[in-house]
Amino acid sequence: MINNIIDIYFDVPLLFEVNNIKPLNGIVGLYFIFSSDTQIQYPFNKSKLLYIGMSEKKTNSIGGRLIGHFEGKSKNVGLVNYRKVEPLKFTYLNFDILKNIWKFRIEDLESYFILDFVRNFGVYPICNNKTGIEILKNTLSVNFKIDWSYFK
Repeated sequence: MINNIIDIYFDVPLLFEVNNIKPLNGIVGLYFIFSSDTQIQYPFNKSKLLYIGMSEKKTNSIGGRLIGHFEGKSKNVGLVNYRKVEPLKFTYLNFDILKNIWKFRIEDLESYFILDFVRNFGVYPICNNKTGIEILKNTLSVNFKIDWSYFK
């Protein structure tokens, strides 16, 4: 039984560039990469969100993961190509802030966000290529109300 509903709001968007990424070295959490202008027509609604990602440990932090996407080392062709045609932006959630209310792994939190996006938009973010089905096996004690309108 889910007994808590926690509102999730996102911080000010940052331009997807090295100067904004480097300060995030050592931070564990979720990150969200989105277009500056292009609205993707998903089945249920439009959104600028392209990708939901995570870092599970400080040695592979949000900063490190974002640099990998920025430089193309993550081999996410979609993100590389979107960046060629327009500036991208990103925001993130620090996992340390959610640890007290989220009792599962960071991987499960990423799955939760991806599945909530699917519920609201009909498919995975266009540059994500994995499912988040594992979280459905857990009994959740918290439910997040995610402000997807941030990416409009």
